[in-house]
Formats: sequence, structure tokens, C-alpha cells
Amino acid sequence: MTDAVAALAARDGWRAEGFAARVHYEGAGDRYSIEYYAPSDCVLYWKVKGDGDVAVPVGRNTVPDPLRARIREDLSEAGIDPEAEHRQL
Repeated sequence: MTDAVAALAARDGWRAEGFAARVHYEGAGDRYSIEYYAPSDCVLYWKVKGDGDVAVPVGRNTVPDPLRARIREDLSEAGIDPEAEHRQL
């Protein structure tokens, strides 16, 4: 686990998984899984469908702006450059 992943895991709702940190959000009937990957210093968004067994990657432009702002805030509070939220793989 990297320092960045550990710092995110200390934030509300985040948990560490090796070199990544993950958080789940639900709002307005949509559910998302958001992952920060330390080796590539980027964020991926997944839309969770059905009973939670299926998740598909989605583009940032489909994710509600308040959720993206929350992710950037969490990154910043964990000492990670919030611009990582904008990076493409």
C-alpha cells in the first residue's frame, strides 16, 4: 500500500485494496464505484448496475459534477493532486 492509498483509505467511505483505493456512492438512483490507482495516479469511475454484481466503466463526462468535485476534494485532503481526477488512462 502506498502513502497516497493509505491517506485516501483514512477518508470517510474509502478503503485500500493494494495499490488502489475505492469508494462507493449512491445518489439520484445511480450507484458508482470510484477507484484511485496510485501507480498511474488516476481515477476511474464505474457505474454499478443491478444488485451490484455488474459494474461498467464510464466516462467522466457522464458522472455528476457534485460527485466529481467530492472526489477531487477527497484527493486534495489526502495530499494527492486533485488534477489526478482529470487524467485519462
